[in-house]
Amino acid sequence: MQFAARMGHEVVTIARGTGRRHDAAELGASHYIDATAQDAGRTLAELGGADLILCTAPASGPISALLNGLRPRGRLTLIGVDGGAVQVPVAQLVMNAQIVTGHLTGTPADVEDDMRFAAANDVRPRLERLPLEQAGLAVRRLREGRVRYRFVLEP
Repeated sequence: MQFAARMGHEVVTIARGTGRRHDAAELGASHYIDATAQDAGRTLAELGGADLILCTAPASGPISALLNGLRPRGRLTLIGVDGGAVQVPVAQLVMNAQIVTGHLTGTPADVEDDMRFAAANDVRPRLERLPLEQAGLAVRRLREGRVRYRFVLEP
């Protein structure tokens, strides 16, 4: 997110609740949309629309509403997976030349490209560290969706 903002892109973070607002701003987001308090697609449209929506949430339910926030020729890329379905307004997609796509991350070539990019641009992960003895807690928090960024278990 910081890199996108440094490159002149206007970054909008969409999440449920306000718990991630501070982190989003710290990482370079220009706007924060609380999807529990407002219609995220409509709010995106009011901000001028998005050229790209990168959906990382593993929940297909709210995705359809995001399509209203795409600009003409905009792209919605899904990388979060829950096995559900997305309802797509076909006329809107065709008339606006919008694209809905999915992408699996992590091919060896992708990872190598990502690592080069991260090294060249000083991109570093945010980590939460726990001692290995707390692996059970880590698994519970993962299942409950209470993990921020990445967990690292340390011996």
